[in-house]
Amino acid sequence: MPKVRVNQDVELYYEEFGEGEPLLLIMGIGAQMIIWEEEFCRTLAAEGFRVIRFDNRDVGMSSRMESLGVPDMNRMLLSRLRGKPVKPPYSLDDMANDTFDLMDALGIDKAHVVGLSLGGMIAQCMGLLRPERVKSLGIIMSAPGEVFAAIPTPTALRALMTRPKELSRDGIVTHFIKTWGLFGASPHRTSTERLRVLGGLSFDRGINPRGFARQFAAIMGAPSRIKPLRSLRVPTVVIHGAQDPLIPVHAGRIIAAQIPGARLAVIAGMGHDLGPSAWPFAIRQITDNARRTVERGAKRLGTVRAFLQRAQQV
Repeated sequence: MPKVRVNQDVELYYEEFGEGEPLLLIMGIGAQMIIWEEEFCRTLAAEGFRVIRFDNRDVGMSSRMESLGVPDMNRMLLSRLRGKPVKPPYSLDDMANDTFDLMDALGIDKAHVVGLSLGGMIAQCMGLLRPERVKSLGIIMSAPGEVFAAIPTPTALRALMTRPKELSRDGIVTHFIKTWGLFGASPHRTSTERLRVLGGLSFDRGINPRGFARQFAAIMGAPSRIKPLRSLRVPTVVIHGAQDPLIPVHAGRIIAAQIPGARLAVIAGMGHDLGPSAWPFAIRQITDNARRTVERGAKRLGTVRAFLQRAQQV
């Protein structure tokens, strides 16, 4: 199995598609890498990228951090809403460093980084921690770490905080379909049949409800990134669904407004679910943003050449 050790305690399971410039796909809270479906990955790879998807720590076939205990999600949420500090078992920065270590293990110095929801938060942390290693950022239906900028609807919040009633395969599939069904919105909602397949495959690869709580703690324990994002100088596109009930589109607008030069792409009729009908638009936004790095490099080279030519004429 393709696994790499990213620090003393963590191994990450990953898969690759295609050849070209490295592009990392980071998935959301409790979600396995398979939610970046193969067809999506192969379509991106066909654009000239070496696409890498992986299970975050505490998800799927990557390491489970059981020795760190199980935090109380409700207590953490209440503490954060009251402005009190939350001490998580591990942080978003830890998860960002997992990803940098994965890059090291795969011989990647610099990569395009695309993250969805929690993955988008990890992507932001990567850009802030080590911008020299991030070629471009794609931030999909994510939040800037300011709790009052990303308040979900009551229905979506209950769905997020509710654990499966049964840990059997049928129980997990039923919960998966119900939860993603509440997060999605027409016309870009993933079909029930597709969710049934993904839910079953998630169970077969390994579910980890306790890991979900630890990832939730990492989100609750993270400070606001609103001011730090203003210093980011990485080509960025922010993609968000106009009908997102879990992380409202307002959160995406805030992120895009903070990062200099960031592009905002709002998808009408999309909730917190990047369904197949939204893939062509999202892939085009990601690839166009990644190519901005080539344009910037060409402009810098042109400036240098012009300077040298003027210097020779003097």
